[in-house]
Amino acid sequence: MRQTYMAKKNEVERNWVLVDATDVPLGRLSAVVASILRGKNKPTFTPHVDTGDFVVVINADKVALTGNKAADKMYYRHSGHPGGIKSISAGDLREKNSRKLVELSVKGMLPDTRLGRKQFTKLFVYGGAEHKHAAQKPEALDINTLI
Repeated sequence: MRQTYMAKKNEVERNWVLVDATDVPLGRLSAVVASILRGKNKPTFTPHVDTGDFVVVINADKVALTGNKAADKMYYRHSGHPGGIKSISAGDLREKNSRKLVELSVKGMLPDTRLGRKQFTKLFVYGGAEHKHAAQKPEALDINTLI
């Protein structure tokens, strides 16, 4: 009788992945990145253990928003005071802080648990082409060939 393999925390081998967001739709980018952060691309995936890899996203300034999402898609936050709701469109958020746009999108695709918050810490987003993780030798991943 075979038993299902369950990864243990100290057995997990983590790699570094480099993703270029140039002209990639935001949702497609976020879905692939969230899957890698969770470790669903590995045969050793275990739901209750962080088996994912580190992900570096570059060129977040050039991420694509298809259709009318730049004008119509809104992001809301609340100060906690009466009447304290604030909103910003996805296009304006991309202009103002493209890192935040990608981070919010990926975070929404991770579990809302302690494990999801731990997996989110393995994401590094940069607006331009330069990043400070060259010492980790991240492997480049072309999202357009995956989907």
